[in-house]
Amino acid sequence: MIMETMVNGEKYTLDIDPGKRLIDFLREDLGLTGTKEGCGEGECGACTVIMNGVAVNSCLIFAYQGRNSEIITVEGLAKDEELDILQKSFIKNGAVQCGYCTPGMLMSSKALLMKNPNPTEEEIKIAISGNLCRCTGYTKIVRAVNDAANHNSCNCNCK
Repeated sequence: MIMETMVNGEKYTLDIDPGKRLIDFLREDLGLTGTKEGCGEGECGACTVIMNGVAVNSCLIFAYQGRNSEIITVEGLAKDEELDILQKSFIKNGAVQCGYCTPGMLMSSKALLMKNPNPTEEEIKIAISGNLCRCTGYTKIVRAVNDAANHNSCNCNCK
């Protein structure tokens, strides 16, 4: 099956197996290994990517469902080797711990900030509720997202 899609701003046209999952397409065919597979059942959120502005579990979606879509992976957050403000905020606030859940947390948080640049703490908690972290009580993650949102709305050049 021929698939055309946009991933991290780059257009791809590839012949893919119709049974291939989106996570496998991203990791194996495109070499984008930042997206992690945790459970393979859509329970942990480690594989979260943004597809057409919505955070999705890439382990539950067939690759062909991403045709003619715009997909953003964790590798797509940084621009010109400059980390996204959200990535910087995760580092600054110590919200990375072991790092396995971090790509999914970042993508769920980024999807939220794309829709709502000034979320409440409750909205942040809801946005990351599909992402499991075994290292922390989520406090640092919520603080990091809130900090990034505050930077997004401060009209400064700190981005």
